[in-house]
Amino acid sequence: MNKITSDHLSRSAYVYVRQSTPDQLVNNPESRRRQYALATRAQLLGWENVIVIDDDLGRSGGGTARPGFERC
Repeated sequence: MNKITSDHLSRSAYVYVRQSTPDQLVNNPESRRRQYALATRAQLLGWENVIVIDDDLGRSGGGTARPGFERC
């Protein structure tokens, strides 16, 4: 059973890629790779317009501006 309808696919798919600290960026490349792979997965599921937002890599969520999150 497929719960994804043509109405869903007519919209954009957003993938918000984020890691909280510069240390995570350096030491967890697999996590970042998997997050980017979600864009490919969305395309395989039928979305034509997939938007990847990765402006906030290495920014903590607490008390820090996150322009990418604001764009979502």
